[in-house]
Amino acid sequence: MKNLRDNVAILALLVFLIALPFLLAILDGQSIGAMLAGQSGNSKFYQGLLIEIFILAIFAISYDLLLGITGLLSFGHAMFFAVGAYAAGIALKTLKLPLPQTLALVVVAGVVQALLFSIVLPRVKGITFALVTLGFASVFHIVIMSHELNDIAGGDVGLQNIPKPDFLDPANQRLTFYFVALAFTFLVYLFYRRFVDSPTGRVCIAIRENEHRAQMLGYNTFYFKLVALIVSSITAALGGALHTLYQPIVSPTIASLVYTVNALLMILIGGVGTLSGALVGAAAFRLLQFFLDKIFGESSSFIIGMVYVALVLFVPYGIIGTWRVKRWEWQAAWRARLQSWGILDKHKK
Repeated sequence: MKNLRDNVAILALLVFLIALPFLLAILDGQSIGAMLAGQSGNSKFYQGLLIEIFILAIFAISYDLLLGITGLLSFGHAMFFAVGAYAAGIALKTLKLPLPQTLALVVVAGVVQALLFSIVLPRVKGITFALVTLGFASVFHIVIMSHELNDIAGGDVGLQNIPKPDFLDPANQRLTFYFVALAFTFLVYLFYRRFVDSPTGRVCIAIRENEHRAQMLGYNTFYFKLVALIVSSITAALGGALHTLYQPIVSPTIASLVYTVNALLMILIGGVGTLSGALVGAAAFRLLQFFLDKIFGESSSFIIGMVYVALVLFVPYGIIGTWRVKRWEWQAAWRARLQSWGILDKHKK
């Protein structure tokens, strides 16, 4: 019963997101049958927008595990995402592998790149680790844009004409893709919550707070950071594979520093180290981009930047982080106000 009460908000959100495509179709005057058949309309459009949010949320929560939970500042996290995206694209297009084998290859690629990053873990930390990871990611970005790999990776144009499984074709089976992306996002979130609450996750939090003290207690912090790297890398790589299945082109920009900064912005908006903040931050990040671009056009970049500055100034712990810090104070203030209005009994707590 306690677990049900603790998860009521996430369950309510899940039910809402399951029903949302149908509600949008009804509000648009579109029949449920036409929506299920994949006909164009507001429902199909917003399904695509939400799929993009789900993919960004997977990417952001994988970064939150490293930075927010374990305290590993990485400037190369976009490489985790891009490796998964390119591995999936090359497997489907060049190697012509079926989807299960493609996803297995993506998981292997995620483990390999995590092991690559872990080489420097015992030697560097802090900003030095961040710069080394940036170096790894920059090398990967240059390699996939090189002329020598143009036939395989598409060079600076990107990987195009990737065959998609019929049941996940985003053009004709977008609703199916929507539910697959939704289910995967929530499974990742639930797994991450379980991981953080596990003994391993608690040691990761201890490493973030004071690594030397964790070592004094007898923990070999390298192995715990390695586990966090592997979990984060596999998650981001699978998010990249989902990106490949949804987007018509895998652009090399997803391997750039800008994409890592986007992940950082998402968890700053939602709340660093909160996990659920990564989901909220991804939604806020993408929706801000979409609606401000729609309203202001080319001027939207300046306005988006101002919004980010305002969020950092007035919501310093992120949306979820600030709520967790301030909620008791806000609830007490509202209780006092309701009591002053005579709506709430002063003796009722």
